[in-house]
Amino acid sequence: MPKCPACGKDIEELRTVSFVDSPGHETLMATMLSGAAIMDGAVLVIAANESCPQPQTKEHLMALDIIGIKNVVIAQNKIDIVSREEAIKHYNQIKAFVKGTVAENAPIVPVSAQQKVNIDVLIKTIEETIPTPKHDLEKPPLMFVARSFDVNRPGTLPAKLNGGVLGGTISRGKLTVKDEIEIRPGRKVEYEGKTSWLPINTQITRLVYGGDSVDVATPGGLLAVGTKLDPAMTKSDAMAGQVAGKPGTLPPVWHKFVMKTQLLERVVGVSEDQMAVKPIATSEPLMLSVGTSTTIGVVSSARTNEAEVRLKRPVCAEVGSHIAISRRVGARWRLIGIGVLKE
Repeated sequence: MPKCPACGKDIEELRTVSFVDSPGHETLMATMLSGAAIMDGAVLVIAANESCPQPQTKEHLMALDIIGIKNVVIAQNKIDIVSREEAIKHYNQIKAFVKGTVAENAPIVPVSAQQKVNIDVLIKTIEETIPTPKHDLEKPPLMFVARSFDVNRPGTLPAKLNGGVLGGTISRGKLTVKDEIEIRPGRKVEYEGKTSWLPINTQITRLVYGGDSVDVATPGGLLAVGTKLDPAMTKSDAMAGQVAGKPGTLPPVWHKFVMKTQLLERVVGVSEDQMAVKPIATSEPLMLSVGTSTTIGVVSSARTNEAEVRLKRPVCAEVGSHIAISRRVGARWRLIGIGVLKE
C-alpha cells in the first residue's frame, strides 16, 4: 500500500475516476459530443497563455450546457508561463466568460500540468464538485460503446486469438463475466439491393476496469468488455456508437425519427461569432450526436421547434434521449442546438 507523502500514513482508496479526453480542436466536436454522453461531470481546461474564450472553448461549454452536464470544474492551466498579473487578468476573463452558463459557479483551480503545481488541489476539487451518481443496479444493463479494439498482435496464431473488445460505460444495471449480450443497431447487411441492420449476440469473456479484471461491472467509470466477437469486427473503433445489454431489453433502433428542437441564437465556435442560427430547413443534412453515436440525418420535414430526419446510419436510443445538432458552416460542422427524440 503506498504512503501519503505528506503524513506518511497508508493511502486509502476512496474512489476511482475515469477520464474521457475530449479533443479541444474545433474540427473534432463530434468526438467531444459522443464522449460527453457518458460523462458525470467535466473538467474544462483553459490555457492561461491564451485569451479567454477561444472559439472551441465556447463551443465545448455550450455542449456541456446542452447535454445537461452540470458538475463542472475549471482548470486554469499553464500558470507557470505567465506572470501573476496575467494569471489574475485571465482568471477574470474566465469568470466573465462563464457568467450565465452552467459553469457560472464552477470552481476555478490554477494549475501547471507540466510542473505538477496544484494537481492535488484539482483532485480534491473534482472529488467535492463531481459526486458519484446513484445508479439503478436492478434494471436491465445498458452500456454505451464509445470505443472498440482488436487487442491481438499481428501474426497471432488463430488458436490464440482474443475476441474483440468493447470500451465504454454502463449507464444502468450490471454486467457479469459469461453474460450473453446483444449489440444494437448491430451489423450492416446488404442483400438483393436492400440494406438492413441486424443485432449482434455474443458472450462476455472478461471485464476490465482501469487495468484490473473484475467479475461484475456496475455503472460509472470506463469499462473494457472482452467478448467472443471476431476481432475484425471491433478493430479501429468500428463498434463505436453501438449500445449493448441483455438480449431483448435494448431500446429501439431508429432509421428515422421526429425530434423536438431548441436552437441557439448564434452559431458557436466561429471566430466572428455573429452568425445567427437560421431555422432548420427541409432536405438539410445535419450531424446528430445521440449517446455515443454520431450520424448524419437528412431533414425530411421541418416544422417550428420540430424536425423529422432520415438517418444515414441508424441509432439505438430511448424516447427522450438528448440529441446534439450540428450544421455544416463553411468547411466544418458547428453546434447549433439540441433535440429530444420524440418518436
